[in-house]
Amino acid sequence: MTITVLLADDHQLVREGLRALLEIEGFKVVGEAANGEEARQLAELLCPDVAVLDLAMPGLNGIEAARKIKQVSPKTRSILLTVHSDRGYILEGLRSGATGYVLKTNAAEDLVRAIREVARGETYLSPEITDAVVQAYQNNSKIPADPLSARERQVLQLITEGKSTRQVATTLDISPKTGETYRTRIMKKLDLHKTADLVRYAIRQGIVQA
Repeated sequence: MTITVLLADDHQLVREGLRALLEIEGFKVVGEAANGEEARQLAELLCPDVAVLDLAMPGLNGIEAARKIKQVSPKTRSILLTVHSDRGYILEGLRSGATGYVLKTNAAEDLVRAIREVARGETYLSPEITDAVVQAYQNNSKIPADPLSARERQVLQLITEGKSTRQVATTLDISPKTGETYRTRIMKKLDLHKTADLVRYAIRQGIVQA
C-alpha cells in the first residue's frame, strides 16, 4: 500500500525538493504546509500516514506541530527534519510524540528510510542523533516537566520571534489584554523578567532555534 506523506517546511524550494525525492521513491505526497498550524490543519483533514515537519517553522514549530498532529490525527506518525543534533532538541522532539528525527544534512539518504520505518510503527533516528540519545540516557539526562501549557508555549514562540503583544493577539485571535496576560503569566512561571531571557529559554527548550 502506498504511504501517504504531508510535508511542512517554510521554504518552498525545500518542499519542492523533498516532494520530488519522495515521489521518485513511490510515496504519495498528499499535502504541503508552510508552517506548523497549516500542517496541523492538513493532518486533521487528510490523515496522512506520515508528516515530515521542519523543526524551525514560524508560528508553530515542528515540535509543537507534532504534539498537535498527534491529537487531531492519532494514526499520523511525525518525523522532525532539522539541522540541529543538540540533545535538548532531540529529547524534546521525542517527548512531543515524534517517532523520527532526521538531520537535513542527511535527508536524501535518511528520509526515505525514516518514512518507511515510522510508517511500520518503528522509530527512526539519524545515526548522529542515535549517538546523542544514547549518551543522554547513559548520563541520565532527563527533561524536566514543562511548566508551560501548550498555549503558553505558542505565545512564547511568537514573542521570541519578535512579535509585539498586539501581533501575538492578532495571530492567535485573542484580545491584546489576553495576550499581555499570557506574557505576564509566562514570565512569572519561568521567573524571567526580560525578553532576552525568554529567548534564551525558548532556544534551550527547542521552541525556537538560534
